Amino acid sequence: SGLHRQLLYVTSFFFVGYYLLKRQDYMYAVKDHDMFAYIKSHPEDFPEKDKKTYGDKFEEFHPVR
Repeated sequence: SGLHRQLLYVTSFFFVGYYLLKRQDYMYAVKDHDMFAYIKSHPEDFPEKDKKTYGDKFEEFHPVR
């Protein structure tokens, strides 16, 4: 095939892939928006968890010599 045909394929696939990625990002953004709106409107279903610090998570360190 000619160089002009390959250039046409590359540019068309590039723009189709770009469009599909943007559409995927948009669909995930809509899904996240709906999910966060539901969480915000139903706070009784999603109680706040107590915040833990690193001191609470890790055990006390005792070096062995």
